[in-house]
Amino acid sequence: MKALLVIDMEQGFLATKRPPRNNLQAEKKIQQLLSAFRQKHESIIHIQHVSLDPSSAFYYPQGYAFMTDFSPLEDEIVFQKQVNSAFIGTDLADYLKKQKINELILVGLTLPHCVSTTARMAGNLGFRTTVISDATASYALQDVNGHWLDAETIHQCHLAALNEEFAQIMTTEQFLNYFASSNNQL
Repeated sequence: MKALLVIDMEQGFLATKRPPRNNLQAEKKIQQLLSAFRQKHESIIHIQHVSLDPSSAFYYPQGYAFMTDFSPLEDEIVFQKQVNSAFIGTDLADYLKKQKINELILVGLTLPHCVSTTARMAGNLGFRTTVISDATASYALQDVNGHWLDAETIHQCHLAALNEEFAQIMTTEQFLNYFASSNNQL
């Protein structure tokens, strides 16, 4: 069985000033995937970052509240985490095993942080993992020498690092074509 993991689609990303971001269509792509999974009555799991750090945008309820149109439906489960990985400090792995879910499709924010960390752990835990490249996004980051690395470079580097070692990488279109034509595992 498969599940869509929707990671950190929270107001805190909208409420704070951030460096430039790539993939401004990520939210639209995530909505397409949510719709497809809901239509097929496939599992959807929402991951919510509730920080323990008072200086974090995700510490206060208005920051960790879900973005408009990303609130879970009544039958969709939510796991709250305090760190980057959705598996640390949660019962996610046990839940997946009990539900016989062995295939995870990851989307959300941000790729170099919570999406990548969760994908790496999912792969290491033996889950068949797919990251949807255009249903996640990255922000520009400073390197250790204080130079800014653009968001698209960051994004592509993380996809390259995940590809075929921790996860398979697909676009929304590729995944939806597969999903529409098959109930088989990837």
